[in-house]
Amino acid sequence: MSWSRPYTAPGARTGTRCGTMKYVLHSPGRAPDPRQSGQAGRDRQCEADFFVTRIVIIGGGPGGYEAALVAAQLGAEVTVVDCDGLGGASVLTDCVPSKTLIATAEVMTTFDSSYEELGIIVADDTPHIEQAARVVGVDLGKVNRRVKRLALAQSHDITASVTRAGARVMRGRGRLDGQQAMDGSRKVVVRAADGSEETLVADAVLIATGGHPREIPDALPDGERILNWTQVYDLNELPEELIVVGSGVTGAEFAGAYQALGSRVTLVSSRDRVLPGEDPDAAAVLEEVFRRRGMNVMARSRAESAKRVGDRVEVTLSDGRVISGTHCLMAVGAIPNTAGMGLEEAGVRLKDSGHIWTDKVSRTSAPGVYAAGDVTGIFALASVAAMQGRIAMYHFLGDAVAPLNLKTVSSNVFTDPEIATVGYSQADVDGGRIDARVVKLPLLRNPRAKMQGIRDGFVKIFCRPGTGIVVGGVVVSPRASELIHPISIAVDNNLTVEQIANAFTVYPSLSGSIAEVARQLHTRKATAES
Repeated sequence: MSWSRPYTAPGARTGTRCGTMKYVLHSPGRAPDPRQSGQAGRDRQCEADFFVTRIVIIGGGPGGYEAALVAAQLGAEVTVVDCDGLGGASVLTDCVPSKTLIATAEVMTTFDSSYEELGIIVADDTPHIEQAARVVGVDLGKVNRRVKRLALAQSHDITASVTRAGARVMRGRGRLDGQQAMDGSRKVVVRAADGSEETLVADAVLIATGGHPREIPDALPDGERILNWTQVYDLNELPEELIVVGSGVTGAEFAGAYQALGSRVTLVSSRDRVLPGEDPDAAAVLEEVFRRRGMNVMARSRAESAKRVGDRVEVTLSDGRVISGTHCLMAVGAIPNTAGMGLEEAGVRLKDSGHIWTDKVSRTSAPGVYAAGDVTGIFALASVAAMQGRIAMYHFLGDAVAPLNLKTVSSNVFTDPEIATVGYSQADVDGGRIDARVVKLPLLRNPRAKMQGIRDGFVKIFCRPGTGIVVGGVVVSPRASELIHPISIAVDNNLTVEQIANAFTVYPSLSGSIAEVARQLHTRKATAES
């Protein structure tokens, strides 16, 4: 009689404990001893063979803690090794803090740009608008204290969830120790802050260690005037003149936020436009808004160095020009946290960039080692990291799993207006990677947008000719991160523009523009077929 269930995924351990189904039994090559007989023998053999599949997760960000919750739910013995606090950079120094800061900036922008049009009177001693003074101001020290408080609270909530699920949380830095053992297990050495070490044995290891800010050798942050994005929350006073180097998502978000808070911002972009990786129509709208609000956007300008000069910072560009400000924020990308972890020695293949190679179920090139999140170089999004972590655990523990499908990923740039995207892009259409029809509708035509004083933005949807199946979309609008969801559902479920057009929307609402775009695509589809 066998006491184990057959494997349903490579490395998965599934079985019974004395007849009770659970993900907990013996390893390969450890079958019940046929010399044991009778109930007593079966009980002794069951007790000897009983164990829990051991999972060690290195890194407590979205990829790590979501994987821990799944693995614990499936009956595994889970240890999460983390050096900073669960939630990782996403919660402590990146997504949660930056979006909390941006929330304040958003209120400032909304009020500044529309209070007169909406008929709001500010009854205080604020100077008349003719004097070019702001109606409202900000206490950055108070804002940043709130930012840190909320980030820490979120980290504590995540820790409570993980420990409540039954996982163990260890504070320290983990590294792989050598190759896979004969029984399929691996060793992870955890080094604590006091220098002590503990060795863990795991049946599977998930690497989810994230990344850290990339640095330019001649522009190293000092935490006071030259900053990276993890250090801005230590500022107590608003930068009077802020130079932001880098026009990707991080640079654009912080540039827009600090401009809204009251800083005079110069955005240094090495590319032709801001957000070079985003939809070109969306990037054009945002750049126009930035310039209209007074931002100095310097395109095709590469920064080579930044240095302190008294209480100011001078940034030297590659063409020899020098720009000066009170502070400088370096937002020039991220480096994966893969160094010093024994990965290559353990058989884990790395890309030239230092990222870990993975397949669509999060496996690395080393048996029993998975990876998730920013270390993989696949869409630096918390949602993608979390999905990669969950997929890894489902796969190893033999549960039903669907490979990662990047064409259903929705993402958002938290500028003002926000830019949300899902599925195939304008670049895919223009490059001939997919044949799709496109309709773009400006928000200026939307009645709710007119009521709220929204002047910038649009809704764009891509659909397949003939079938009308929705394959992508872009929303540029306040709260675009919320408005993209119906388009995401359509992309994920192969819905048609007819199905979107026939669904009721509230009148008046910004979501009405999504239905209107779908109706226009349906009309164009019908015209093309006739």
